[in-house]
Amino acid sequence: MRVALAAGTAAAVLTACGSTEWGFPYRPNIQQGNWITAEQVARLEPGMSREQVRFLLGTPTLQDIFRSDRWDYPYYHKPGYGDAEQRRFSVWFEGDYLVRWEGDAQPDRQPFQKTDTGAVAEDTRSSVTESTPASTGGTSEPLR
Repeated sequence: MRVALAAGTAAAVLTACGSTEWGFPYRPNIQQGNWITAEQVARLEPGMSREQVRFLLGTPTLQDIFRSDRWDYPYYHKPGYGDAEQRRFSVWFEGDYLVRWEGDAQPDRQPFQKTDTGAVAEDTRSSVTESTPASTGGTSEPLR
C-alpha cells in the first residue's frame, strides 16, 4: 500500500516538472490583435486595393469610422509570467488604393514557429509525379 501511494505521489510531482511555465496560481497567456510578419509587410506595394491588403494582412482590428482611409493592426501579448509585448502597424489609403504604411518592426516568424531554429532546410524530396488510375484500363496518367 505504501509503495503504491509513494509511486502515485511521485508521478503527480514529476508531471508538474514537465511544464516550462512554473507558478501558482495559473495565469493564462493573453493574446489580442493581428500577428503580422516581416514577410507580409515586404509584400505590400503602393497602389494595392483594400481587398488585396485585407487578403495579405487580414481584417484590420481597428477601423476608425471617421477616418476610413486608415487601418490599424495592433498586437498585444501578455504571457502569464513575463513581460508584455506590444506592436503597432498602420496602413493608409487614398480612395481604395494603398499609399503608405508604417509601424513597429514585425517578427519574421509565425507564433507556432517559435521553436524553429531558423536554419534553411535542405530539399530532400525527390521529383515524384503523382498519378491516378485512369478510368479505362489499369494504367496511370499524371494528375493535372
